[in-house]
Amino acid sequence: MKIKLNIVKHKFIYLCISAVLLLPGIVSMIYSSITYPTHTPLKVGIDYTGGTTLQYSVKEAITNERLSAVRETLIKDGIENPSLQIINVNAANDDNLKAILGVRTKFIDEQSKDADKITKAVGTQFSNPELVQVASVGPTLGSELFKNSLIALSLALLGIIAYLTFRFQFDYALAAILGLVHDTLFVLGVFSLLGLVYNVEIDALFVTALLTVIGFSVHDTIVVFDRVRENLKYYSKKMTFGEIMNTSINQTLARSINTSVTTLMTLAALYFFGGVTTKDFVLAMILGIFIGTYSSIFFCSSLIEIWEDRSK
Repeated sequence: MKIKLNIVKHKFIYLCISAVLLLPGIVSMIYSSITYPTHTPLKVGIDYTGGTTLQYSVKEAITNERLSAVRETLIKDGIENPSLQIINVNAANDDNLKAILGVRTKFIDEQSKDADKITKAVGTQFSNPELVQVASVGPTLGSELFKNSLIALSLALLGIIAYLTFRFQFDYALAAILGLVHDTLFVLGVFSLLGLVYNVEIDALFVTALLTVIGFSVHDTIVVFDRVRENLKYYSKKMTFGEIMNTSINQTLARSINTSVTTLMTLAALYFFGGVTTKDFVLAMILGIFIGTYSSIFFCSSLIEIWEDRSK
């Protein structure tokens, strides 16, 4: 059987690539945990911290100068820690399109007049701002959602670990589990960096994307490992383990790439032409599928090869 891709030969190079991909995100998560008031590795949204987001439709272009003026007005009016975000930028010279300005602050109850103060502050820089959406999450509910999200992630990982341990021998299961950790850390690291640079916040949809990525990643890895196990039955006396690993990867390579590419094409369409509210969810899916395909072909197989060498 002809080997087209020699993974085993360059296994340490692939492990170094993984380290380069993960290290910036890990550093960002450590820095975020120290600097954020919530002490979380990622910038969390109101789904978890509790708060209120008001979205205003404005006709004028949103500039940094106007944002700074609105923020100063809000602080003078007693609005604590206001966070301003441009959700949708209007196209130049097109009066039919409007920009969406989001103002996020602490939880605002029905008796509070803070919403009126925010509307008045936005009106100082934009003519006739239209309040199009108000989203509020109480602190208690936010804490409960955060706890439930962690429980969901933990149960999913435990279920996958139990299945892999039952289905494969220990070294295969361990490599697949490390692959899951590898993929999860990459997605978390990228969003931690986006939170620092672009104020991107995670919400409950992000956890949904993360669970989907975990399932996709382990599915791709199991396909490769199944082929390795089958080939070991027939070629263990004729070929070395490294040759069997390379052959198995090449036999499943086209299937893995085709599956990932078709999925990424659909997600790309959703990202560029879908709604603004799902962009972060789709981005997490794109990143997860990309890194999941890489890890199942290069990272996990390299770990298995190193384990087999050490065992011998």
